[in-house]
Amino acid sequence: MTFTKIPVRQNIESIRPYVSGKPIEEVQRELGLETIVKLASNENPFGYSPLAKEAMLAEMEQTSFYPEGMAPALAEKLARKLKINKDHIILGNGSDEVIRLLTRTYIQQNDEVIMADVTFPRYETNVLIDGGTPVKIPLINGVHDLQGMYEAITEKTRMIFVCNPNNPTGTIVQKEKLRSFIEKVPKHILLIVDEAYYEYVDDAEYLETLPLLKMHSNLVILRTFSKIYGLAALRIGYGLMDASIIQELVKVKEPFNTNRLAQAAAFASLDDHPFVENCVRKNEEGRRYLENELSKMGLTFFPSHANFLMVKLNQPGRDIFEKLLIQGVIIRSGHLLGYENTIRVTIGTPLENERFIASLQHIINKTSGA
Repeated sequence: MTFTKIPVRQNIESIRPYVSGKPIEEVQRELGLETIVKLASNENPFGYSPLAKEAMLAEMEQTSFYPEGMAPALAEKLARKLKINKDHIILGNGSDEVIRLLTRTYIQQNDEVIMADVTFPRYETNVLIDGGTPVKIPLINGVHDLQGMYEAITEKTRMIFVCNPNNPTGTIVQKEKLRSFIEKVPKHILLIVDEAYYEYVDDAEYLETLPLLKMHSNLVILRTFSKIYGLAALRIGYGLMDASIIQELVKVKEPFNTNRLAQAAAFASLDDHPFVENCVRKNEEGRRYLENELSKMGLTFFPSHANFLMVKLNQPGRDIFEKLLIQGVIIRSGHLLGYENTIRVTIGTPLENERFIASLQHIINKTSGA
């Protein structure tokens, strides 16, 4: 039987599927290794709150019923925590879905969307899917070039993405530069500030964007429960924005986009402040350890304010990735992230960090003949 290829939409043809960090199970199958350390996907190595587990177990009794479509209880609790009106909150199947809702709602064929080069790749993918044109502005020393992004605005610009801290570099934009940028961007252009790693940041130069929402109707803030709260598998995040934008997004949102277990776990996680504080402290300790050990090896890295480090190398990151993989350590190769001679490593537990350093040191010693 001869099969005829069914043509796809033209703007889909050039899109490459997203390559996620290799799962532990896949590496175990491929290499037959029993002990694997995964430091590839910026997950929380310290798990999730016990309160979330209790909530999920209780919610399982309701599995046969659809969840509430707008997650009103969770939205209300977030509103109290953030001191905003719940009408300014939309929950998504991860903050990824909120990105998708924004492009699906506002991007038409040949509209332009400004973003950094290099940054979170799903911005570009969703823009392309919806027929838009990504306009990518190179980073300056791993940091968003806001002036360059502003100068790139044309009559076709509909949306701008700023990832802060930026994935994959972990860098932040200086407070006053971002504040000025938010004030200058024309109000008919959506300005989306992705703060997936917001809870990890402890720097006086980081801008608190939330108070600016009421003054800028075009500002959108994205956050997630996948990182500091450790709920990555449940896929739940949220967007903060003017109610008029949410009214439009709801038109294209799936009816039951966030499941019952995710809503219950996120709701309970908001009460566990000690868990979040402990994760922040341990992440900071792990970051300092990795920075010190990498410096001893003569390696440099971007100054990170998140739960990962992007390490600069004098060889392709793909080579180091493959050699680490053989030793049972999964990281991300920079060639997938826009920087060929780099790797990105998630900050893990002390034992995971030590294993990564020992494995990397072994590779470097072997390469140099030491």
